[in-house]
Amino acid sequence: MDDYIEGVCQIVFDHEGTVINVVGDAVHAIFGAPAPQPDQAARAVACALDVDAFTSEFATRRAAEGIPLGVTRIGIHSGPAIVGDFGGGTFFRYTAHGDAINTASRLEDANRHLGTHICVSAATVERVDNFAGRPIGTLRLRGKEHSIDAFEPLREEQTKTAAYEAYLRAFSLAASGDASAVQEFAALVSSNGDDRLATFHLRRLLGGESGIEIRVD
Repeated sequence: MDDYIEGVCQIVFDHEGTVINVVGDAVHAIFGAPAPQPDQAARAVACALDVDAFTSEFATRRAAEGIPLGVTRIGIHSGPAIVGDFGGGTFFRYTAHGDAINTASRLEDANRHLGTHICVSAATVERVDNFAGRPIGTLRLRGKEHSIDAFEPLREEQTKTAAYEAYLRAFSLAASGDASAVQEFAALVSSNGDDRLATFHLRRLLGGESGIEIRVD
């Protein structure tokens, strides 16, 4: 566990982020504080992709040693937060509070339902120039009054594949309520069974759902 936490924290530091807390196997990090970072959203997304690569490789190595590990899930959101030293005369720590922090946590948990590793809000995507990724859907997160659009970030090379274009076509059909989205997602899953997000959409459409609004409890 020490190796895992150290590896994740080092990647955050490499992207000039701030680790504000470690709870169990969870690392809470922020960008844009204490020093302003005009590109904080881009840094957060790049950091998440590097953390995903590290933790996936880490899990593979440990599995070979007979130590099974679960998937590392990451949630990213942008918004106002109260950041600073909290506490009193006997104890204080530097941390962040606010709805933006809570929403990021909800997005992290949403990955369990979606089959994704990283879930990024539209509020973050809008702040990233030339964002590379694909839409997940409009999420109705637990405890939130308003739904938010979410995306899965990808490496640039992943957006230059036939599978990527096929997903965008299927998603667009689903968004418009076109029933042929089922066939498009089915073909994609048939050719790429490892695409868990496409599999998630196929299952929900086969289950009678329509559109791209997803309730995440």
